[in-house]
Amino acid sequence: MELAYYSDYAVRLVNSEEPARGKDNLTSVEAVRDLFGGNASAARRATDADVTRFRSVRARLRAVFEAADKGDETLAVDLLNSLLLEFPVSPQISGHDFRDDDGRPLWHMHLADHPSNATAGYAAIAAMGLAFHLTEYGVDRLGLCEAAPCRNAYLDTSTNRSRRYCSDRCATRANVAAYRARKRLEADRSDSTGLAADSAQRASANGER
Repeated sequence: MELAYYSDYAVRLVNSEEPARGKDNLTSVEAVRDLFGGNASAARRATDADVTRFRSVRARLRAVFEAADKGDETLAVDLLNSLLLEFPVSPQISGHDFRDDDGRPLWHMHLADHPSNATAGYAAIAAMGLAFHLTEYGVDRLGLCEAAPCRNAYLDTSTNRSRRYCSDRCATRANVAAYRARKRLEADRSDSTGLAADSAQRASANGER
């Protein structure tokens, strides 16, 4: 599996909540299982008790993104290291599901978890994936959407480190809001200029009298 796949575990969990909007999609064991995506065997381990545990891990992962977003690299790394220590994984060589043209396994690195519960397994993979992304691309590649009130987490994979929004939808909304703000400012300046011109004309007319 690619590292991006593992790091996406962290993004999916963090974005199951939108604090600024008061929305939380992580309210049932079914919602927990949905986070595992195609990993059906791991999802089946989830129970009702994992809902609360997943929320706790989610808060800790969001704290990593918040620290990175504020430019506090040391705090982001410390927070992530604490998760890695608590939820360890074992790297293994795997060849399942992937074959070359001759039918031979395409060997790749796989993160094998040995969890006591579904939360431990998910947290281990999410933390390790995020750690790979951070060390490969830099802490500044962990971001929070700038389109208020969204603040969803994202991983910046752009070539020029220019990503600022979690999705095209948020980028469009932010651009429209910025355009409207510029238009309002231009209109206010135009009105102010017009009022100033009218005032000057009146003053000039009074002076001529």
